Amino acid sequence: MFGVQHSNAILLRIKPTINTSLALNKVKAIFEKYDPSLPFSYTFTDQDFAKKFETEKQVGKLAIIFSVLAILISCLGLFGLAMYVAHRRTREIGIRKVLGASVLHLWVLLSTEFIWIVLLACLIASPIALWIMSSWLNKYDYHISISPFIFIGTALLALLITITTVSTQSIKAAFSNPVKNLRTE
Repeated sequence: MFGVQHSNAILLRIKPTINTSLALNKVKAIFEKYDPSLPFSYTFTDQDFAKKFETEKQVGKLAIIFSVLAILISCLGLFGLAMYVAHRRTREIGIRKVLGASVLHLWVLLSTEFIWIVLLACLIASPIALWIMSSWLNKYDYHISISPFIFIGTALLALLITITTVSTQSIKAAFSNPVKNLRTE
């Protein structure tokens, strides 16, 4: 925050009850009394902090936008993959339904594969995210520690999104008519 340009600076605190412009005029008069050749310049600490963290806010907004975009693209990919798997296993689903499999059993059968993939992805991504977040936070003198609940919550959210996305095709395949599925194969 304070660079070379502030090496000959005086830090002042103005009481909130005092008019800022009046206080600055008094300080300027005292400053010019001692050295009128130097220009009087001032900044406010809250404005300096706002400037310092402006790029962080912009990076945060961009991260949110690209995260939502990545989640949407992932959901589309999961949906397409679930549709492909359900279509590929149409005959198996029909035979299982004829033999008495419940909708819940078929849903679990079709969804389990995707759940394992997402859990594996979370296990791989968590240490990488921890390393990136730690190196980013270590740039600051005062920083928070990273809670494991962030990763648990993220994994649960990823599982919820996966189950919701895959369930649309799994339940559709489970409710399909087994006779029609077996006849077309």
